[in-house]
Amino acid sequence: PRSMQETWQNTNSKMNEKIKSFFICVSYIFILFAIDRVTKFQVLSILESQDKVDIYVNSFLNLYLVWNKGIGFGLFSFDNATAYNLITLIILFINVIIVYLIFVEEGVKVYFLLTILGGSLGNFVDRLYYKAVPDFIDINYNGYHWFIFNVADIFITLGIICLILAELLNYKSSNEKK
Repeated sequence: PRSMQETWQNTNSKMNEKIKSFFICVSYIFILFAIDRVTKFQVLSILESQDKVDIYVNSFLNLYLVWNKGIGFGLFSFDNATAYNLITLIILFINVIIVYLIFVEEGVKVYFLLTILGGSLGNFVDRLYYKAVPDFIDINYNGYHWFIFNVADIFITLGIICLILAELLNYKSSNEKK
């Protein structure tokens, strides 16, 4: 049988690991959130000094500020305040689900979820503060433009793609074991 001291040390060690893991997760989210905020502040400072943001970077990249009242890439944009508030509430609910999944998942999937959450929180703060999300990265080829997006959208998209790939790889390996 274990002594009381061994049990206490084991419990204390597990608690320290959980605390360390929590601070790593919060730091990761904060770093992603900060990167997004800095880029948006830079673009908004250009807006203040020049009254618009329309910068030609090269033949396939422009910085052009638009205010997105919808979800990612301007989808489901509405001028109606009720629809906007409903979408904002749904985004909040999805973020709560992501936080729950972060606590129940293990391994690299946690970081994919954290990446999604870091980006989502950046856009969520904009929705609350500005009542819209500043999007400014305009990628185009031969006059065909993709949706204008921001750095937070990049984090969300990368997190989702990595999560899907991880699930597909997990599915494939579990089928090979059968």
